[in-house]
Amino acid sequence: MLDFGSFGKGGTDHKMPDSRVLQEVRAYWEALREHGRLPPRNAIDPRGLASALEQVFLIERIATGHARFRLAGNLFHNIIGMDVRGMPLTTLLEPVARQRLQSVLEEVFESATVLHLGLEAERSIGRPALRARMMLLPLRAGAAEPLMALGVLAIEGAVGRAPRRFHISTLRSEVVFQSEVVSRILRSSEIQTPGFVEGPVIPRISKVRPKLRLVHSRDESCK
Repeated sequence: MLDFGSFGKGGTDHKMPDSRVLQEVRAYWEALREHGRLPPRNAIDPRGLASALEQVFLIERIATGHARFRLAGNLFHNIIGMDVRGMPLTTLLEPVARQRLQSVLEEVFESATVLHLGLEAERSIGRPALRARMMLLPLRAGAAEPLMALGVLAIEGAVGRAPRRFHISTLRSEVVFQSEVVSRILRSSEIQTPGFVEGPVIPRISKVRPKLRLVHSRDESCK
């Protein structure tokens, strides 16, 4: 069983550029894509994400536009102040930002879309400036499995006093090319080659020559 919380030290001050961990998780996800297909859920191995597990999470779709944490690294415990497993993904957001995320979240599960979010946390006493970037990567599920996505949250700044919640500053979606989807579309399009199309059947008309009878003038005189 995967347990992201068992990895990482759970520190609260992150000064590493946020792009590096995003690139690392994206590269891992891309490496699991065979023949252009989305990675299956059971292909996710914590050992392949060892240096980023504190910031990695898995979410599962529970309704249209809604998802909850299935697994999450220690960073999320520090941000919210408790274990987020089983809680909605929107727990990380301020109420005004939750509807905006829900309006695009379905694209991740149904349209093979990678979602990029820029986030900024509210500031108050004990809560210094905190910026973050989130990326959601769709996963392939079996027939009886819930739709899931691999996510990563990269922050810059000190978490400070929990809970910290974010508003969305930027949002960008990226449709992922899937070769098997394209091939399925091509197979469903039946294009007939003109050389194999049968034309209308034209009945053959046989030409029958009339029989001619030679009549001699002497025959006429005998009548």
